[in-house]
Order: sequence, then C-alpha cells, then structure tokens
Amino acid sequence: MSAGAVQILGRVGIPVDFRPSKAVAVTPDDSNDLAEAPSILYIGVSGNVKVDLAKEGTVTYIAVPVGFLKVYVKRVHATGTTATNIISHGK
Repeated sequence: MSAGAVQILGRVGIPVDFRPSKAVAVTPDDSNDLAEAPSILYIGVSGNVKVDLAKEGTVTYIAVPVGFLKVYVKRVHATGTTATNIISHGK
C-alpha cells in the first residue's frame, strides 16, 4: 500500500483503523439525529434499517444481518426499521 493510502473494509469506505469512542443504544426516531454522528451501527437482531447517511441521502437496507452495518449514518428512522438491538458507535 502506498504512503498515505487508507485501507478500507469492503466497498463502504470505513477505515480499518476506525476506533469508536462511544457505544450507545439506539432508539429509532424519524425526527432526531443520533447523539454521536456520524456513527456506524451494530445490528443485534436482523431486519430492515432505514437511515439518513452522514453526508446525504436516505436509504433502507433490507434484511440486514446481525453484525456491523458499515456505513456512516446520522439518523436511524423508526418508520421502515424492523431490526432491533441497534447500537451506535460514534467517532
């Protein structure tokens, strides 16, 4: 890898050396952003996850398995989210 290059996980642009400073339980909310944004999410029980991305856009990820959803988000919507036991990992 060349000097200054950043290794990423998959195609999502999360640096391998990402070290979250906080972990907070998420209550999905259609109106309010996460307290620690941008964040990546841990999904404890699989399902759909509707989020506002950190930079721009809203997307619903369908049938997200248990594990990390490796995108930076600023909001997890109540409407459209069926996954549960979600934990936010902020920078």
